[in-house]
Amino acid sequence: MWKKIKKLIYILILANILFIVWGKFFNPPITITQLGGLLEFGKLKRDYVSYNEMGSNVKKAVIASEDQAFFTHNGFDYKAIEKAMKHNEQGKKLRGGSTISQQTAKNIFLWQGRSWIRKGLEAVYTFIIELVWGKDVILERYLNSIEMGRGVFGVEAASQYYFNKSSDNLTKSEAAWIATILPNPKKYDPKNPSRYLNRKHSWIMRQMNHVSLK
Repeated sequence: MWKKIKKLIYILILANILFIVWGKFFNPPITITQLGGLLEFGKLKRDYVSYNEMGSNVKKAVIASEDQAFFTHNGFDYKAIEKAMKHNEQGKKLRGGSTISQQTAKNIFLWQGRSWIRKGLEAVYTFIIELVWGKDVILERYLNSIEMGRGVFGVEAASQYYFNKSSDNLTKSEAAWIATILPNPKKYDPKNPSRYLNRKHSWIMRQMNHVSLK
């Protein structure tokens, strides 16, 4: 019995390794989060595009909004994690300290939620994709898989859905609007922005001036 269990564990580990290596060259056929969106909203709008086809504005906007230290950290932003912990200890609305790399690991390989098991697996996958994939691939996978609306996934689908144009043709302001709805795209709508979204949009526009893609 124990031999069968060990064999199964080895098979699962090997399968994960192969999937990670495969993921360096290809976008995932579907993710758990995308499947959930399909089941919840009855649609799955996505259009995978390459890193170079995304254009620079949307990359800068999302980095400015989500993880300005993306190109300098090793997958974990310890200062952001510490700030999030202090913020949460004060009993305020929960704030995450996840990097784009961590969110990519979660979106591609795992499921949504706050369990310790999922966070532990997320850390392992984050460490591995930082070593195997590199920053450009991580950012490409993230921007192609992230939820951007009700049943809408990835910046290309979001660009078409909100502005009827390709992501590489987004203006600085339009790209900032797409980034503004993160991390709650089911609630926020750039077509009907609240006062909070307008303030966040202005902040992202200013922060984009300080983002370098290399």
